[in-house]
Amino acid sequence: MQVGTILGLTIGLLPLAAHADEQALARSLAATCANCHGTDGRSATKVVEPLAGKKKEDIVNLMQAFKAGSKPATVMHQLSKGNTDQQTELVAAYFAMQKR
Repeated sequence: MQVGTILGLTIGLLPLAAHADEQALARSLAATCANCHGTDGRSATKVVEPLAGKKKEDIVNLMQAFKAGSKPATVMHQLSKGNTDQQTELVAAYFAMQKR
């Protein structure tokens, strides 16, 4: 019984550990946006759009538009090409969870 309980706990914790790793990766990737978009996506200027609290889908769509070149930008078209689709999804989810 104890082995089953231990295995049950180990198996039960694996998704939590994977989620924590994913959250850490998302936060690290999002940190690269801080110079322009502010810490945790809370831009202090009116020139750069804040990302905190925006819908994940909206951020993903913007990044895809930058990547495809269909949305004009100064640097975002170049930066967006450096992320995989999975990385873009992670960053978008991270910013969507932040309070404005």
